[in-house]
Amino acid sequence: MASAPPRRGRVVAFDEHRGLGTIRDVDGAEWPFHCTCLADGSRTVAPGTSVVFEIAPGAPGRWEATGIVILT
Repeated sequence: MASAPPRRGRVVAFDEHRGLGTIRDVDGAEWPFHCTCLADGSRTVAPGTSVVFEIAPGAPGRWEATGIVILT
């Protein structure tokens, strides 16, 4: 089974205390994520940051952003 291509988007919200955030992709869909899904291991990201990411099954019944790479 082929995997889906990576998606591009921007971080629209990030709660540093909880480690939870949201990414909006170029199609307007929003995807939740946890800071442990940041590929560089930084555990923090500023809203407005451009990213590339994949979608994977997460918390019960929902899809989440994972493998998040920050674009410079």
